[in-house]
Amino acid sequence: MTGQRLKLQFQRLYNHFSGEDSETNLQVIAEVLFCTRRNVRMVMNKMVEKGWIDWEPAVGRGKKSRLKFHSSDSELQVLHARKLVAEGKLEPALAALDHNADKLVLLIQEQLGVTTQKGKQIVRLPYYRPFNNINPLLPLRRSEQHLVRQIFNGLTRINEEKEEVEGDLAHHWEALTPRHWRFYIRPAVRFHDGKLLESKDIISTLEQVKTHRLFKHIKGIDSPFLNVIDIHLSKDDFRLADLLTNILAMIQPSDALQRPDYKLYPVGTGAYKVAMNDKQRLKLEAFDQYFGLRALIDMVDIWILSDFTACYLKPTTDVNTFELTNVSSRLKLDEGCNYLLFNRNCGLANNREWAEYFQSRLAPINILRLLELEKIGDFRLNNAYGLLPGWMHVLSVPVVESAPTKRTVTLAYPQEHPVYPHVAETIGKLFAEDGVKLKVIEQTSTDILLGKHTDKIDIWLGGMSLSNYRNDAILPWIYNFGHISRVMPKEEFDTIERDIMAWRADKDGEFPAQQIGTKLVHSGQILPLFHNWLGVDSSGTIQGMTSNSMGWFDFKSVWMRPELDE
Repeated sequence: MTGQRLKLQFQRLYNHFSGEDSETNLQVIAEVLFCTRRNVRMVMNKMVEKGWIDWEPAVGRGKKSRLKFHSSDSELQVLHARKLVAEGKLEPALAALDHNADKLVLLIQEQLGVTTQKGKQIVRLPYYRPFNNINPLLPLRRSEQHLVRQIFNGLTRINEEKEEVEGDLAHHWEALTPRHWRFYIRPAVRFHDGKLLESKDIISTLEQVKTHRLFKHIKGIDSPFLNVIDIHLSKDDFRLADLLTNILAMIQPSDALQRPDYKLYPVGTGAYKVAMNDKQRLKLEAFDQYFGLRALIDMVDIWILSDFTACYLKPTTDVNTFELTNVSSRLKLDEGCNYLLFNRNCGLANNREWAEYFQSRLAPINILRLLELEKIGDFRLNNAYGLLPGWMHVLSVPVVESAPTKRTVTLAYPQEHPVYPHVAETIGKLFAEDGVKLKVIEQTSTDILLGKHTDKIDIWLGGMSLSNYRNDAILPWIYNFGHISRVMPKEEFDTIERDIMAWRADKDGEFPAQQIGTKLVHSGQILPLFHNWLGVDSSGTIQGMTSNSMGWFDFKSVWMRPELDE
C-alpha cells in the first residue's frame, strides 16, 4: 500500500469517528475502509507503525476493540505538505494544504537555513522576487549580477579581497602593444553541460560584447594558436585586462542564444550550475568539474517569498531577531546609492525651470521627511551627498516655491522592488502640494536600460551597487546599456567619455571617478537620494560568510562547521 493510499484510509477512519477514541470492531472498520476484514488488520498495523493510532484488538466473540488516535487528519495533511515542500514541490504542497498560503509560508520557513541531506551541505536563503534573467549579456539587477559571477567566468576577474585583477579562464596575458593583447586560456575547461570550452565560444561572446559602447574599441578577436586569444583594438588601452572582468564579458557557449529558456537556465563554466529556476526557487548546485577549487557548499537553494524583504542577507525569515552584533562586521553603506535620473534630452528636465524645481523639491531630506518608515521594513536609508558613500557632490540649491506649471510628471522605476513604490508615493505627495500630478510606470529592468518609452518618461528612480571598491568600479554603470547617455546631452557625455579613453591610454593614470561623479550631479543629470545598509548575517554554523560590496557572499568560499561531541 502506498503512503498516499494509507493517508486516505486514515482520513476516512478519522472522519468516521470524528477523531474520538472509540470502541469498535473489525466489521465496522472494514465497512469504513471499503476492504476485507483481513486487509483491515494489515492497514491498522501500518497505521500503528506510523504512530498515527493505537489499536488494541479484542479477543473473543462480541468483544469490542479499542481505537485511539495520536494524529489528526490536519496533522497528516501538514506532514504530507512538509514532505512536498522539502522536495521543492510548492504548488502540490499548497494544494495539499487546501490552498492556505499562510500555512505554506510557515512550512517554507522551517526549511530555510543550513542543513545536511544525504551527506550534502545545503544553504537555503529567502529572497523577495524570482530571478527571471541570469544572462550576463542582458541588463541585470544587483542580485543577478552577483549570481552571474557564481555561474560564469570571464577571461579575468577582480579578487574581492585584494581588489586586483587576476586570471580566470585566462591564466596569463600580455599587451604585445597597447592595441594588441594576447590571452592564454586554461586547457580542459568544461561548461556545465559537459561541453569543452573552445576558442569559438570566447570569440563568439566577445563579438557580441563589442557591440556595447564600453567595448566599442575592440576591432577584432582571433585565435592564432590553440588556447590563445588575440584581441585587436582601434585605440590604445592599457586597461583591457581590467575591462574584461566586466559582467558583459562572461564567457558563454557559442550557441547560447539558440538554447531554449537560456535566460532562466544559462550555462557557464563557474563553480555553480543552475539546477532549478522558477517563480518559487533558484537552486544552484556545485559543479564537480569546475576548473578552480570545488565549492565547499553542495547546494545554494534560494526560495522566493513575496512578503519577505530585508536589507541584509540571512538564511532565515525571522527578521525580528535581528541584532547588529550578529551581522558581519563588513555590514556597511551600500557601495552605490538610490538616485533620480532626469531626462534632460526629451523630458521636462531639459527646461531650466523644471530642472531647478526637481532639484529643490526632490531633495532627499524632503522625501525622508514624508516617507512612512514602517512601509520599508528593515531598510535603513541615509541621505546621499554623492553617488558613493563619502562623496560630497550635492550642491545647495535655491528653494523653488512652486512648479513652473501644473501638469503631469512621469516617473518610472523597476518592478518588484521593496522600497521604490513607497518612495514614488512620497514623491507624488510632494508634487501634489504644488498642484503637480505624478504618473508612475513600473518597468522591467530590461525595458528601462534598453530605453523603452524613453520619450514619455521624465524621471527614473533607480539604484546602483558596484561590484567592488576600486576607483574604476563605477565604469560599467556609466555605460550600462546606454541608459545614462540616452537621456544626457551628447556633448556632456562625450566629455566624460573622452576623460575615460584618456585614462585607458595612460598606463599610470588614475580613473577620474570623482570628476565624473561631480559632472553628473552638478549638471542636474542625477540627484543622489539614499544609501542603505547591506550585509549578511554571519552568525550560526556557516563559516566565511562575509558580505561583499553587493550585499551577498561568495557561495564557493563558505562552509559548514560540523557539530562534534567533545
